[in-house]
Amino acid sequence: MKILLYGGTFDPPHWGHINNLRAAMQAVQPDKVIVMPAGIPPHKAASATPGSLRLQMCRCFLQLGEQVEISDWEISHEGKSYTVNTLRMLHSTYPDAQLYLTVGSDMLTSFRTWREWQSILQLATLVVESREADDAAMLAEFADSLCGDGARILFARAKPVPMSSSEIRQGSAGAEAVPPEVWQIISSRGLYQCEKSE
Repeated sequence: MKILLYGGTFDPPHWGHINNLRAAMQAVQPDKVIVMPAGIPPHKAASATPGSLRLQMCRCFLQLGEQVEISDWEISHEGKSYTVNTLRMLHSTYPDAQLYLTVGSDMLTSFRTWREWQSILQLATLVVESREADDAAMLAEFADSLCGDGARILFARAKPVPMSSSEIRQGSAGAEAVPPEVWQIISSRGLYQCEKSE
């Protein structure tokens, strides 16, 4: 059984996220995909958007297939969300499964700063997604370096979609940047209004 973990703050999830997950699914051909919004991410400030709303917005990923499910495991736990803890939970829950972890190119280059990164390499195969059109050579170099530390790495080949959640929060990208069900939540709940007015 192959399980693909796709984590992130998802504040909000947008078409770029969906594009990346689709590419990762094509690379891995997983039996199960677990989309898991972070509680308090260790590498950035905690989201001001309630976890319950980010979880609700993540239902947009269900369009990618019946094997996709949304998990509240990280947002329901107190403290920072460390990937190694999430992978250990999945390994305990599915002891016979092969675990795959999606990693954006920006995260790959800082991977050795992650908590217990060597343990992550033992627990899961990394599925690397390019964020920029011209970063292939740099990613290959980092990947080769990590393979020397025992990493197993797949590359998800997809044309990068230049889009960020911060652009949506700041108002420089609107309804066209997110699936309709996500925009409905953003507009009905008045999300990101404070950030737009700053």
